Amino acid sequence: MARLLSRTAYKSMQIHLAKSDITEMAVDAVVSPANSLGIMGGGVAAALSRKGGPLIQREAMSLAPIAVGAAVVTNAGTLWAKYIIHAPTMEEPGLKVAIESVRRATRAALLAASQRGFDVIAIPGLGTGLGGADPADAARAMVNELRAHRQPHPSTVWLVDTNDRILAHLEEALQTTTP
Repeated sequence: MARLLSRTAYKSMQIHLAKSDITEMAVDAVVSPANSLGIMGGGVAAALSRKGGPLIQREAMSLAPIAVGAAVVTNAGTLWAKYIIHAPTMEEPGLKVAIESVRRATRAALLAASQRGFDVIAIPGLGTGLGGADPADAARAMVNELRAHRQPHPSTVWLVDTNDRILAHLEEALQTTTP
């Protein structure tokens, strides 16, 4: 169950911040901070694959390579979410994630959601886990992309994480990042 921490609106998009396990979100789609190869071997991607089933990774790998700055959509297996948006933040597993890659992955995920007509999506702190991106910089990049998105879909974005430090940076970015 998601514990709502804050709520904000920008233009026609509602942005919610919650402490939650992304694998438990009942949304149209969850975002997986993937790698370009579609391998779901660590962090959020591994959790999604583990809970949703191996078909997710097989489908993601069949669509690879996925460029950083692009996104693909797969089924979500047995997850509550209907789909997974795989938005690479790195080309290969284990690489350090640059903030520009976080920005591009966020934009790609939002565009994929828009193209598919997904109304409600959940996004974790992209690049902040195994990718090692600075959480404050990553949060600002994500929030800037959310605010720059001008499409009607998604209308609701849940920024979710289980890490209190990441959540604090996301909340600060929501409060201080200028449109």
